[in-house]
Amino acid sequence: MENKKPLLSPYGEEVGHHNQLLRRSSRSFTADAEDIPPINGARVLFNEFGTEFNKLWYLAAPAMFTAICQYSLGAITQVFAGHVSTLALAAISVENSVISGFSFGVMLGMGSALETLCGQAYGAGQHDMLGIYMQRSWLILNGTAVVFCFLYIFAEQLLKLIGQTPEISESAGIFSIWMIPQLFAYALNFPIAKFLQAQSKIMVMAVISAVALVFHVFFSWLVMLKLGWGMAGAAVVLNLSWWFIVVAQLAYIFSGACGRAWSGFSWKAFQNIWGFAKLSFASAVMLCLEIWYFMALVLFAGYLKNAEVSVDVLSICANILGWAMMVAIGMNAAISVRVSNELGADHPRTAKISLMVAVVTSFLIGVVLSLILIITRNEYPSLFSDDTNVKILVMKLTPLLATCIVINNIQPVLSGVAIGAGWQAFVAYVNVGCYYLFGVPLGLSLGYKLNRGVSGIWYGMLAGTVLQTLILFLMVYTTNWSKEASLAEDRIRKWGGESMEDIEKLVN
Repeated sequence: MENKKPLLSPYGEEVGHHNQLLRRSSRSFTADAEDIPPINGARVLFNEFGTEFNKLWYLAAPAMFTAICQYSLGAITQVFAGHVSTLALAAISVENSVISGFSFGVMLGMGSALETLCGQAYGAGQHDMLGIYMQRSWLILNGTAVVFCFLYIFAEQLLKLIGQTPEISESAGIFSIWMIPQLFAYALNFPIAKFLQAQSKIMVMAVISAVALVFHVFFSWLVMLKLGWGMAGAAVVLNLSWWFIVVAQLAYIFSGACGRAWSGFSWKAFQNIWGFAKLSFASAVMLCLEIWYFMALVLFAGYLKNAEVSVDVLSICANILGWAMMVAIGMNAAISVRVSNELGADHPRTAKISLMVAVVTSFLIGVVLSLILIITRNEYPSLFSDDTNVKILVMKLTPLLATCIVINNIQPVLSGVAIGAGWQAFVAYVNVGCYYLFGVPLGLSLGYKLNRGVSGIWYGMLAGTVLQTLILFLMVYTTNWSKEASLAEDRIRKWGGESMEDIEKLVN
């Protein structure tokens, strides 16, 4: 039999070779945790920690940069809107948080199904499935975008229905209609991002996002402030920036830079479309419940006295929290790729060590960001608003914001592990209970019934995040990683990968 050269990961590890898959197929799904050799000795642990630290940050650094750049598109628009008028800031903030935030959460969540499937398929060496998975996701997400157009068209009526002021609702409704092109950019971008992430091609995403951000800042200033186009200018520049990212990434993929992962459009994308849609919706429920949770802060602020100031203050805090969370989401993407790749390649021990590295480093990053925020609490509010009342309230909320950043830097890492392992459906139930059955009622009680205002709402909802983080930590701590590696192979076969019979033919 001819000896075939094994496939190698970007780090030189053997992945996806067929004898490995055959050995794994015979292993029982009831494998004990003892299948993974214990980590003995501080020196061994330190060495393995350092090795995985380098591998993880090879992915995490450009992923963080990409996430920050893409998030900054909307955040920069809000910064310039704050210098147009208080109403413009409130309207764009509500549209970003409620209307675009809703669709962003659904699209990102549905696209995250590819983190599990593409990551594990790539780890198993079945690269040709990645392009088919991405095409299936495009079909599902664009169909969802068509339905969501009605949400954008009737945004004004919806915002009034849920209690927003007529002035904010009217302005946000107009801005929502202008932002429909961004909705379809989301539908293409998120599957593309997961497709590239699974192959560790994150640097190209970082470069494209950086170029988009530079142009976005310049043209936002030019159109919104210099030319005086205000909210209309904000919509034009924001739409063009997102479509630039999509077109540039597609050009990279179609150029042949992804090898076997992209071999052109295929009719296989239409196979098992309903089953794939159900998996995508399960992923959407998990992630969008997390995204909507803190975006709901801005919505609840609209019911308080002096709604415009309250909305502005929380939108500024949510903006900063969002920037900090992009660092954690970058780590989320990296740990998801590492866990899914290693489980797909039958390396459960490495997946476990990668998790340890991600949690420790994310916590330390959160502490550093919080300290920077506290030190500059008297200066940074001026970047977002010229209103004195807004700046004073933001300064008062800074300690709470700093605490939230530390906690929220750990939680996305644990969610990334859940995505890499394919636990989306179960985590969705955890999110519903912790966030919406515990955190939201507690926050509303503190904010309205006990008259604690903005800080009361935030404290209650933060408690929900703490509870969810503790549950995820317990899930990860008790995970049987050998069993997860076996389940990864079964998942690849279910969604169109090579069957074990096909692999046996190749080997023999």
